[in-house]
Amino acid sequence: MALIVSISGVRGTIGGRPGDNLTPVDIVAFASAYGQWLKRQTNGRSPHVVIGRDARPSGEMVSALVVNTLIASGINVTDLGLSTTPTVEVAVPKHKADGGIIITASHNPVIWNALKLLNYKGEFISAADGNELLAMIKAGDFAFADVHSLGKVQNYPHAIEDHIDELLKRPEIDREAISKAGFTVAVDAVNSTGGLAIPLLLNALGVKSIKKLYCEPTGWFPHNPEPLKEHLGEIMNLVKTEKCDLGIVVDPDVDRLALIDENGEMFGEEYTLVAVADYLLSLQSGPTVSNLSSSRALADVTSSYNAEYHAAAVGEVNVVEKMKAVGARIGGEGNGGVIWPDFHYGRDALAGVALILTHLAKTGLKLSQLRAKYPAYFMSKNKIELQPGMDTAVLLKKIEEKYRGERLTTIDGVKIDLPDSWVHLRRSNTEPIIRIYTEAKTQHEADALAERFVSELKALI
Repeated sequence: MALIVSISGVRGTIGGRPGDNLTPVDIVAFASAYGQWLKRQTNGRSPHVVIGRDARPSGEMVSALVVNTLIASGINVTDLGLSTTPTVEVAVPKHKADGGIIITASHNPVIWNALKLLNYKGEFISAADGNELLAMIKAGDFAFADVHSLGKVQNYPHAIEDHIDELLKRPEIDREAISKAGFTVAVDAVNSTGGLAIPLLLNALGVKSIKKLYCEPTGWFPHNPEPLKEHLGEIMNLVKTEKCDLGIVVDPDVDRLALIDENGEMFGEEYTLVAVADYLLSLQSGPTVSNLSSSRALADVTSSYNAEYHAAAVGEVNVVEKMKAVGARIGGEGNGGVIWPDFHYGRDALAGVALILTHLAKTGLKLSQLRAKYPAYFMSKNKIELQPGMDTAVLLKKIEEKYRGERLTTIDGVKIDLPDSWVHLRRSNTEPIIRIYTEAKTQHEADALAERFVSELKALI
């Protein structure tokens, strides 16, 4: 059905034909090239790679292919087994590894899987490194070890606990205040590894009442795994019926965090980062960063602390690059992705949970009251499926020309900033779609703006 190759890895649907889908041939080619690239980075020293996966049913098969390909390349592997994306990111430097591979297709449906590639810092590889690796795949530029130089594999099942232990060392996390608050928390982990990680974290934070929904890591998602309102009716009802203080929702690899307030209403995934920034900036002010598709609310909150907000192109590697350039205190993406550089440079739902619960415990506010503190913006997120032969660059260029009189940003697709609203149109890096994000002062205005641009794009197509 689909294979998407990018600088940060490869993503596709399982089965089918090589080059068209994510098949064993494609997996081995990518793992081989990554192994060869790592050997170049280590100047002949035998590299060490940390690997972890989400719970989707294809993960065990993909992991076995990756592990054995790396062993055949003369690379030693630490296999974390079922894990989370931020856990692998934390584990790479902790194990003094030279790189890492996360086997997950994030929010994509169960038919998808992917390899996400990390450097020795536990961060996604750079654009330059990614392009070098892609060139190696195209040229078949990789070699394997002889029988005397094969790599070795060790299993390490304690990485999630290590991740939580490191998180709780941060002085900004107040376990005592959280424990005293006596929160009742509902969790929807979409039957993936968040069902292991989030309850462990809550227990470590002193939360004694946890209502679990879909926390068995079978990998068979009971609903669309993207943590959007239209997919979360069950946990919204659970929060109300069980009188929970809040609900926590994570995607399959636990790098996105969505919250539900005590009334069973969505806090708004755009506001996860806003609330975390509010707490951290109250302790120490500093710059913030989010991507172009994120809410203006972060810029408003940043300004309230006399600090500067910066926008980056969509994609974690782009946000991290901008965060490092400006010395950001906090950053991330409006899809519920929180990047806390004092902990590590990766989207981390566990860090987001710990910071949000500390914020609530220290202020004594309910989640709905916290949300009411922030500027009210409403977003609409839409998409258009791409068909073979569609030239997205031409389509977006036509939109850019039509709106050249407005304030435009073109570092990633086209963003049009209007006085009380904005629209961002871009080709997705992870799916064959054009994303259309809008934001306005009311939901009706955001939806109407989205419908207008969907119609305009379809007319151009």
